[in-house]
Amino acid sequence: MKLGINTFLFAAPFTTEHLHLLKDFKDMGFDGVEISLQNEGDLDYSRTLQALKDNGLECCSLCGAFGKGRDLRGTVEEQKTAKAFIRMAINACRALESDVLAGPLYSEVGRARMETPDARKKQWDTVVANLREVCRYAEEQGVYLAVEVMNRFATDFLNTCADGLKLLDAVGSKMLKLHLDTFHMNIEEKSLCSAILDAGANLYDFHVADNDRGTPGTGTIDWKSVRDALLRIRYDRFVVIESFTPQVLINGSVASIWRPVAKSNTDLARNGVRFLKALFQE
Repeated sequence: MKLGINTFLFAAPFTTEHLHLLKDFKDMGFDGVEISLQNEGDLDYSRTLQALKDNGLECCSLCGAFGKGRDLRGTVEEQKTAKAFIRMAINACRALESDVLAGPLYSEVGRARMETPDARKKQWDTVVANLREVCRYAEEQGVYLAVEVMNRFATDFLNTCADGLKLLDAVGSKMLKLHLDTFHMNIEEKSLCSAILDAGANLYDFHVADNDRGTPGTGTIDWKSVRDALLRIRYDRFVVIESFTPQVLINGSVASIWRPVAKSNTDLARNGVRFLKALFQE
């Protein structure tokens, strides 16, 4: 199994100035890097691609940051801003030789409240129409869009794998796929294994962290069942460690990381990749 690290654990935003971290990621044992893309201009794509290759790493995916103002179910201006960001991120994927843009493409992270049935249907229809539009551009560029299913505190839109599959069916594009995360799944799914099996060939990005969003293998998640489900669906893309530390400033109200979940980000990454390598070699 190919293993990746999400850059949010070490830098936010991840910029050209952070390319020196790639050697550390390789030395830890990672095969690829998932770059969390926050703003246009953060990265010199040519230098980044060369640095990845120099260190024997792939850009396994880009993970879009959907903060305030980027919302495919928001105001007309927010929808326009979100679509422009997605197109920019698709172009970044092409430049970095990655074929997956992942993340909560459908909405601003942290937008979570009870909606009326009428409002919910309007938002759903709006997201479907907007995703169809950006999927046409994604198809032209050969980049898949993997929508992330998140827990109830991060979004009220897609909370389960079943929700994600319903959205894929509604959009009806071969470029739209699923992005699952064990931390979110542990809160929302009755069975992580069953959700992975339901996702099947639609699973194009897979984040891992333990139940406290800490190092894989240090909490309550049944990792052997997760591994077995991934093997059963013949998942051949990257398993990506995504976690956060209080030292890396992001939107804390969304990630809700108020205390360290490991001794350091380096310990989390190094111990996590060591655990995952042993898990998949059993």
